[in-house]
Amino acid sequence: MTHRFARRALALAAGGLALPSIARAQAGWPERPIRWIVPYNPSGTADILARLVAEQLGERFGQQIVVENRAGAGGTRGATFIAQNRGDTHMVTTTNFGSHAVSPSLLPSVAYDALADFVHIGLIGALPQVVAANLEFPADDMAGFIAVARERGQDLGMGYGSVGAASHLIGLSLHRAAGINPNFVGFGGSGNLLNAVMGNTVPTMIDTLSAGIGHIRAGRIKAFAISGPERSPALPEAPTFNELGLGDATAMNWFGVAIPAGTPDWLRDRWAEALREVVAIPAVSERLAALGAEGTRIDPTFMTEHVRSELARWRRVIEENNIRPG
Repeated sequence: MTHRFARRALALAAGGLALPSIARAQAGWPERPIRWIVPYNPSGTADILARLVAEQLGERFGQQIVVENRAGAGGTRGATFIAQNRGDTHMVTTTNFGSHAVSPSLLPSVAYDALADFVHIGLIGALPQVVAANLEFPADDMAGFIAVARERGQDLGMGYGSVGAASHLIGLSLHRAAGINPNFVGFGGSGNLLNAVMGNTVPTMIDTLSAGIGHIRAGRIKAFAISGPERSPALPEAPTFNELGLGDATAMNWFGVAIPAGTPDWLRDRWAEALREVVAIPAVSERLAALGAEGTRIDPTFMTEHVRSELARWRRVIEENNIRPG
């Protein structure tokens, strides 16, 4: 036997020996509780979505899934923790517009690669932004809002959540698409922003629809348009940017699921299969809809390309607007 054929025979034999080992690993997983790292605070959207699916997944896997909040630095603290645990088969995380599309370009100290350090599994849901105003604002639709914004320029205040948030970057995209330049003011989060709009500290705003929907339905603020590609079932009367000729600003705040890089392909497939089952459960899909989450898609190839595309898109917006960390 030549050296070439000898090496081939050894490789085939090694592969054959590996198959039972892989099968045993699959059959024995999970061996202990799984840690679900949420890189944001408890009770936020990322946390709510993780807990919504974690219990159902735990039942399918036969092990508890423990949700662990590791908030800080725009989601990068939790994302860094996952990246540092390469190959850990008992860890999963929530990915997000902030941690995986914005922070790698906005924060120079980010210590992870949003693509190479994660195995992306799928999209749990995406939430549109809503453009809204207080009841005293002298317009009742998006065309009126744009007309007032063009007339007043920097004399018109428009609020957003915080630097680098979806409301901030999608808002800047809207300004460019609509040809407006209001005085864009950050409020450090949705609660402060909504209070400022209702109190007329700032008359207009852009923020995640799920944060403002209660006030819109109660008639405390009025909605003009949403940033999603299609009208939202949560607010079907609000037109989309695309319908209004502002399609370049169409974007969503999204939430995905990923496991650490270095884990085997069979584990990726196991997570994807289980997640597809869970998001199809009526109680789960109905809750996602009630939260305003749209576009759920559990597909590792799609999700990887989605993150790649989002990284490129928001890097351009950050550079074009010379955005710096707040």
